[in-house]
Amino acid sequence: MTTAPVPRWFEGGRMHFALGIEDTFVPQTRPGERAIDEYELTEHYERYADDFRLAAGVGAELLRWGAPWYRVAPEPGRWDWSWTDRAMESMAEAGLRPIVDLLHYGTPTWLDDQFAHPDYPQHVSEYAVRFAERYADVATDYTPVNEPVIHALFAGEYAYWPPYLSGARGFTTVAAALARGFVLTQQGIAEVLPGASFVHVDAAMKFVGADTAPEHAAEAGRLQEQVHLVEDLVTGRVDDAHPLSAALRGTGLADDDLAWFAANVVTPDVMGVNYYPRHSTELFEAGIHHTGGFADPRPSVDRGADGLRDALQSYAERYGAPVMVTETCVTGSVQERIAWLDDSVALVHRMRAEGTDVVGYTWWPLFDMYEWTWRHSDNPRADHLLTMGLYDLVETDAGLLRSQNPVADRYRHHALSARRTANP
Repeated sequence: MTTAPVPRWFEGGRMHFALGIEDTFVPQTRPGERAIDEYELTEHYERYADDFRLAAGVGAELLRWGAPWYRVAPEPGRWDWSWTDRAMESMAEAGLRPIVDLLHYGTPTWLDDQFAHPDYPQHVSEYAVRFAERYADVATDYTPVNEPVIHALFAGEYAYWPPYLSGARGFTTVAAALARGFVLTQQGIAEVLPGASFVHVDAAMKFVGADTAPEHAAEAGRLQEQVHLVEDLVTGRVDDAHPLSAALRGTGLADDDLAWFAANVVTPDVMGVNYYPRHSTELFEAGIHHTGGFADPRPSVDRGADGLRDALQSYAERYGAPVMVTETCVTGSVQERIAWLDDSVALVHRMRAEGTDVVGYTWWPLFDMYEWTWRHSDNPRADHLLTMGLYDLVETDAGLLRSQNPVADRYRHHALSARRTANP
């Protein structure tokens, strides 16, 4: 007698509410740049068990959470799972289902040239497979690379993060390496963990304004296509007809590379979209040129729920998978956060009613975080606090207190309402 397979969480036909804990790791240093580890800054290393209980307590079912690769692999060939073991056990005890961010920026400090190292894809996939094997009983959902377009821009085009490459060739170098590591990671995990599912996640980016003006048209068009490049590579969409094919060949991607991606396609079970209404749409202004990124940012345009709708629809249509809001919030007052929470959740419910397969919603982050500019500053962390969470981070003599604010109550309302609707 055979039984039908149990549907995976995103195949149940209902909405799932998730939270995230900011997990950026850029551990490399140089004069004027200190290491950034959000778990250290927010004291998550010490408070992880309480943090997981807070997430479960406001009704989250899923937690987007990342492993600190540079700590897990402190030296070549040496693995330290001690903290991760405790954290994964604690997450299971809290009743949370993790969607594991395997790479949320930084590489180990011993990996020279980081993403540009010729063996980067093998190193990242070995780490990923070891993780999946070790935690097979508690984690089956994985994001191979969070926001590969931001990786490629910041590390490859803007020279803002290691390995500090710049220009179109730098972008291609980092994007291709990320994509190859992405493919090897997903293939490796699928081999050792046949029941695994994969939530691909990228940043929604839109360029508006004078994007068709003669001085901006070529750059704006390239940037808009680059948003999808890594996902297009791993899903086998980059062929001679792809808008960037000629540019990629001109900046170092060989025909053999493209053939390898075409022969090694991996696809998302869920396509995750990270959308921030005040930052995800950049403005091109006539006669004004910005290089982008933190060093020389373009102005942003707040497109609100319309921008979120466009992002979810475009990813659903492009990749043919269920979609999920994998990060969203506004940095602002409690009232502003609640307003965006209500607007964005309502938008997701409308899209589902209209037929778009939106399977999840993630408020990011659970508690406040610290801005990445902390890396380039000598100021204390308090000067870089971003008020984004359901819990405020409050400096005390005993460390960072997590203080619940009304956004948590509103999030709980939405999360529990979704469960009641699914199980009347």
